[in-house]
Amino acid sequence: MAIIIDDKTRVVVQGATGKQGSFHLKQMLAYGSNVVAGTSASKAGQSVEGVPVYDNVFAAAEAEQPNASIIFIPAQGAKAAAFEAIEAGIKTVVIITEHIPVHDAMEIMALAEIKGATIIGPNTFGIISPGKCKMGIMPNSIYLPGKTGIVARSGTLSYEIVYNLTAAGMGQSTVVGLGGDRVPGLSFIDLLQRFEADPETENVVLVGEIGGNAEEEAAEYIKTMRKPVVAFLAGKSAPPGKRMGHAGAIIERGKGTFESKVKALAAAGAKVASLPWEVPELLSGGSV
Repeated sequence: MAIIIDDKTRVVVQGATGKQGSFHLKQMLAYGSNVVAGTSASKAGQSVEGVPVYDNVFAAAEAEQPNASIIFIPAQGAKAAAFEAIEAGIKTVVIITEHIPVHDAMEIMALAEIKGATIIGPNTFGIISPGKCKMGIMPNSIYLPGKTGIVARSGTLSYEIVYNLTAAGMGQSTVVGLGGDRVPGLSFIDLLQRFEADPETENVVLVGEIGGNAEEEAAEYIKTMRKPVVAFLAGKSAPPGKRMGHAGAIIERGKGTFESKVKALAAAGAKVASLPWEVPELLSGGSV
């Protein structure tokens, strides 16, 4: 199995005719994702890689019955795009866009909660259930179907860890990017709960980083999990008070430090890798 998306997922790409949207639409098709529609207000009636383009998600939904959307719309239009998808009845919305204003993100999450939609992102690399469906900007070639669920704040680190898992013959059930912004749609706990409930996910990798308290909160839930969890945290050498690559990756008033996160996760029973390539060994029951 997989969580959130699978081989029955029907994808609409918002911003399908733009540079990023059209490039990644092609990559998603190459992976085997069922991309059924794209949207572009000025180019309805055209197609991208054989995928029909509509004025908006409402028209796409009526014609093609998508149940998931991925947004490649610039920040100033991202809230309207997300609202459009949610109001059209789309239940899974992946927001690749970065630099969305915090208040816009808060409004998106509020509407999603009302309408029962799942938001992945903003500022996410997306989500992939290997061998079934890809909605995102991750490289196609490194993923292998299997039984390890991965939830990550960092795209690049998740790719490195996936590469090492695949090289070790350890496939993945679903890999999810929370997004690097301050107001993400899903939390570590949301994804850990879904992986815990998925009968075909046997273990979980949590890829975190300094800043905020998301990993400490996740540690409290990990204490209740039956499935083993391995964690890797970025930012060990980051200076306090300096904002790093992600909006949420900042240590404030002594909170969100590398040491505090490692301590919380280890106390919860998670194995914490010092380096990304240690993850496969820890998952297989070894020590490093």
